[in-house]
Amino acid sequence: MGAPLNPYLSDRRLLVEPSILSADFTRLGEECRAAMAAGGDALHVDVMDGHFVPNISLGPVICEAAHRAAPDAFLDVHLMCTDPGRWVDPYADAGAGHIQFHVEVMPRPAALVERIRARGMTAGIVLNPDTSASVCADAIPLVDTVMLMSVHPGKSGQQFIASVLSKAPELLSMMRPGQRLMIDGGVSPATAPACREAGISVLIAASAIYGTRDYAAAITAIRG
Repeated sequence: MGAPLNPYLSDRRLLVEPSILSADFTRLGEECRAAMAAGGDALHVDVMDGHFVPNISLGPVICEAAHRAAPDAFLDVHLMCTDPGRWVDPYADAGAGHIQFHVEVMPRPAALVERIRARGMTAGIVLNPDTSASVCADAIPLVDTVMLMSVHPGKSGQQFIASVLSKAPELLSMMRPGQRLMIDGGVSPATAPACREAGISVLIAASAIYGTRDYAAAITAIRG
């Protein structure tokens, strides 16, 4: 079986990624398969190191378990870590297809992006809510995706910070047509329309999907 197709490189205009951070971990495999069967375009894996953010979550063993349970799912790994380079190989070995890391800890990421690509993955950078778009200017030409955090990273279920959308026009002006602008945090059927209107093409949702009984309805509503 080949690797899952990378949805960021396809011509699909809008993608919805369920984040397994809010899944029921006692049924992780079932939850991964259910979210993809309900229309998810990829699975988002939130990795917290207990240093860059206060919580600890989803190590390579969990990523590998998700990959085994849903081998056709593309895995997008978000490293909320002080030292993202330490985790490139472990998550590549665990089945990741995309790794994104924070510009706050890696403002000049050329070497790291090269390592990620050498393992056959695509790469992305992430901005915290209080980080200005201009901080990414040097990094954007190197990566495949740019992600806005619309909550302060480290915990699922926070309220959406709408003001981060004001950064979208500046980021999009620096991005190539093939690059994806993503958003993560508090994305729901209620907040997704503003995200779509801002030009964001990858919407990541955790509790808005896994906190409902009907995953397909939630994904459809987020997609719009």
